[in-house]
Amino acid sequence: MKPLLIVDGYNVIGAWGEAQKNGWTIDESRDRLLHALEDYSGYSDEEVVLVFDGWQSDRRTTTEETRGNITVVYTRHGETADSYIERLAAQVPKYRSMRVATSDGLEQSQVLSTGAVRLTSRELLRELREARSRGLSGYRMDSGIQRHSLGGRLPEETLSELEKLRRS
Repeated sequence: MKPLLIVDGYNVIGAWGEAQKNGWTIDESRDRLLHALEDYSGYSDEEVVLVFDGWQSDRRTTTEETRGNITVVYTRHGETADSYIERLAAQVPKYRSMRVATSDGLEQSQVLSTGAVRLTSRELLRELREARSRGLSGYRMDSGIQRHSLGGRLPEETLSELEKLRRS
């Protein structure tokens, strides 16, 4: 069973200095956070649940959409992301590794009582940046080494057979 990362979306966006510095709209910030978490889940092999508040919206029901390892949740009108996250954390079995990313102190206390590991929004953003830079640098190193990857990985007799076929 994959480890679980639950993210309070608007809480993380509020702590994201890059979003404020670049003047991203809330929609753009949501999309960028989603894409960053998609990348991160590929590197970390964690299942991610990204939760956005719907308490001020006119949304009548809670909606969930799944994209790879990520489930995006928009809570219904009148429900906060905090209450959804607390309820979800309480339902996760104790044997499953779980982290919750939020800077809300009360919510951190609540999820700690369920056995989850708390992660502040800034810690999560730092992890996202580091994973991306490690992943890209690893990709660049690998692609440089494997420029002729097929020829470098095949046995010599297979290469000679392929060469015979090519010349015939």
